[in-house]
Amino acid sequence: MEKKLPIGIQTFEEIRVKKENYIYVDKTEYALDLIQTGTYCLMARPKKFGKSLFISTLKAIFEGKKEQR
Repeated sequence: MEKKLPIGIQTFEEIRVKKENYIYVDKTEYALDLIQTGTYCLMARPKKFGKSLFISTLKAIFEGKKEQR
């Protein structure tokens, strides 16, 4: 089955938890590194480059949400 691009979708929950077969680049390793080091992070990226999705991923991590299997 072909995976869809998550155009216009900016939440981790919509892409991963609901299982709508979207392409997702897993950045949790970077998120966990950021959490463990406790340093500041400047997210200087152009529009539509995943900043809101990354913040949503951090929120899901802190809320203890996991992917449904």
